[in-house]
Amino acid sequence: MLRIGTQQLHHQQHRRQRFYFRTLAISSHTAYNTRKNFSSMPNNIATLCKRFVLAASCPWIFGSGTGNIGFRGTTITTTAAFVQSPLFGRHRSMLQNSGSSGGRKNDALHRGASFGGSINRLEENCSLCNLIRMQFTSSDIENYLETSPDGVDGVTNNSKYKADDDDVSNSFELFDDHQYAAFREAIEIIASKRNVIRDFKKSPEDLQIVLENLLDRRRKLPRWDVYEYLPPSTEQLHQTRNETLNGNEQNKSSRIGNKEIEKSKKENKMSYTERKLRERRDMYLEATNLTAPHHRLATVLLAHLSDHCAKTSNPLPLYVGWEKVLEAGMMPMERTLSTSLYVLSLDEGKESDRSDKGDRDVVSEVAMFHDALYEPTEKTIALLVKSLVGRGDAAGAEALLESIADGPLADLRHRTTSPILKLYCEKGEIDAALRLYHKMKHTSRVVMEAGTYSDFIAAVAENGYFRSDSEHIDGAKDLGYNPASGPRLLDILISDMAEDVLDIPEESARVLRNGFALGFKESGLSTVSDTENLTYTSTLVDDAILVADRVVVDHDTAICPATNLTLRLIVLEEEQRVHVHDTLLVMASEKSKVYTAKLASRGRTTHDNAVHAEQATQILTEFSQWLDTREGKPYTAIVDGANVAYFGWGKINVYQLSLMVTALEKHGEHPLVIMPQKYTRKKFYLRQGVTQFLSEKERALFDRLKEKGQLYIVEPMCHDDMYWMLASVSNQTVSTNGESMHVSKNNDEGRFPGLRPMVISNDKMRDHKLDLLEERSFRRWCCSHVVNYHFTEYIEDQREERNITFHAADIFSDEIQGNECSGGVIAWHFPVREWDANERFCLRLPQ
Repeated sequence: MLRIGTQQLHHQQHRRQRFYFRTLAISSHTAYNTRKNFSSMPNNIATLCKRFVLAASCPWIFGSGTGNIGFRGTTITTTAAFVQSPLFGRHRSMLQNSGSSGGRKNDALHRGASFGGSINRLEENCSLCNLIRMQFTSSDIENYLETSPDGVDGVTNNSKYKADDDDVSNSFELFDDHQYAAFREAIEIIASKRNVIRDFKKSPEDLQIVLENLLDRRRKLPRWDVYEYLPPSTEQLHQTRNETLNGNEQNKSSRIGNKEIEKSKKENKMSYTERKLRERRDMYLEATNLTAPHHRLATVLLAHLSDHCAKTSNPLPLYVGWEKVLEAGMMPMERTLSTSLYVLSLDEGKESDRSDKGDRDVVSEVAMFHDALYEPTEKTIALLVKSLVGRGDAAGAEALLESIADGPLADLRHRTTSPILKLYCEKGEIDAALRLYHKMKHTSRVVMEAGTYSDFIAAVAENGYFRSDSEHIDGAKDLGYNPASGPRLLDILISDMAEDVLDIPEESARVLRNGFALGFKESGLSTVSDTENLTYTSTLVDDAILVADRVVVDHDTAICPATNLTLRLIVLEEEQRVHVHDTLLVMASEKSKVYTAKLASRGRTTHDNAVHAEQATQILTEFSQWLDTREGKPYTAIVDGANVAYFGWGKINVYQLSLMVTALEKHGEHPLVIMPQKYTRKKFYLRQGVTQFLSEKERALFDRLKEKGQLYIVEPMCHDDMYWMLASVSNQTVSTNGESMHVSKNNDEGRFPGLRPMVISNDKMRDHKLDLLEERSFRRWCCSHVVNYHFTEYIEDQREERNITFHAADIFSDEIQGNECSGGVIAWHFPVREWDANERFCLRLPQ
């Protein structure tokens, strides 16, 4: 951000050929790293001239052409608004008097005309096409900044200017009516609260004084924006902060009694921003005749304002409150600034409620102010990044992140970095996008989402880098991408995506379709709008033609109609299987504790129940050990007994459970039924108002299963779900003798194909989906182990044999997968969240 400062002219000063305004300082805040055109600022020239009020006193820089200030390629065009500025009128008499006063004739300041004459000619000649001309090269500015002690020498901050009433009312804008009404209402509500009155308990009359001052609509001083308080660069910000921290440590280790030395040390320890705040505070107290205690109490009152706005979710009063902070040089607590950031973030995008429109971004101002006083947080960095991205400065946003690369915020989250990547993609800067993408992939806390991957891959495609004849992306090989373009680069990027993402939203499918349609225009694919659905491709597409379409994969064969490829069923890896096993042991204890607490809330907890809850993990561990060490035939089908017995009845049907065991044995399986102890009793509570009794025949069926070693009864306070899940991933080491139990497709025995043991259940397992595994492993476990079933209805007797059908939960995996075509090109299939289970977005490059 540009900052222009000057100091008042004293015509008696020093030697000839010197500027009588002391200096011009232009500095750039690294967080913005911007080259800003003044034309984008509201009331741009009035703002410029208010600060540069003495430009008219330098006739040698007047020209007849269009006036401009050049700064690193940026042109700032001034207008005749200068001579219309109230501050010009205020200094007119001074300039004319100084023009008629004595002086050295050879002084360059008097060459060609007196001051008065300069002003007259300026008023006569100024128009939109005949303006003040001022040019400074970037080297001039850089040389000045290098020689200036603090980079901003000579700014008007050192002038304790106290404006009279006319100047304030005419020269400085009033607060917006809508905002001010909200501010007044909030302050009055806060002032009536007991905790606020308690803050003013020692001097209650001060509350009225502070209120009158805060509620005054007019500004007391010339306006300072937030950049007046910020160090010239982010580097200096960090340096001053570190110096302050080091000074604090030194101060703790040694104390000197001399008050003057202590005062000097205290001033040295103050940061740049703290010094500016103190300077502004002194100016404010002089202009208002308030005392330092009044100033502190006003700061406290505005802290209450932040809390009030947070409770009411109303950011409107804070816009006026923020201006009051800047005007009075207040230093809010870190908590207050954090609260203000939260509240102001609620108002993002509601520009109609703000008095300062255009480029003004109050949220980012508060964030910068916070970081100048306190340690940056992820929230403040994210807000500053968002502000820079909103201004189209992706490089500046990335530079901001680079500036904290070695600090505690080095590992930022996805929401902070993804907007920068998206902006690079929108601008077509693919080399910069790939560089940032690579950083994000290797940052531990950044887990990229489906939309981020899709936007990036689509942008690379649109710029033609996936074509076989494409040039390499600059710097890609240095990052480890080899090849640096073409189909193989696409495979690398989608493989990265498949590690983090299982499926994509429909919006991302459209983005991918459009990116590849634009990058392969010869394919004839059309782009689709945001509301348009992708069309289906149901016929085989030639290998030489791009495929970026919606397809329906055959449920029975898993064949894609566009590519004729068979999609795979991706099973649990050994490491994931072990993780399921170990996680279930932990879950058993946690769920038992939750269940015990639930019983306690109903007044049903006993000492025995609490003991059982503590033993839950041990009991499940013993079950796992029993499976691994038992001899005999291994169990190939684990039956969720409660689910099967309850299916279609609304009560426990033991006959139906027995029919399931018989059917599995006929299919060559050796089943194990997992049943809660509760449902094996003669009488048990089923649900509110319903108690079920088991007949002697039904209980005899349970006894028969016990005798055959096909029934495991789960003790009270233990969840039966944990047992059949764990059994599905158990090794059964002794009984299998190291041999695989899995059944291949089209086997001679006519058995159901797939992994063993399989789980017979229609349970959707919604209670365990997030607790058991991360999403990918859970899907793979369901796809490879869970088998659903269906009973036909009985005609006369519920005990009669009925037909039972089995079907796998999935025959191809519900995640992104790539399969190689005959010509070596990989065809990728993406599940889409809004589409049916068998539908995929199919992407295949032309061979």
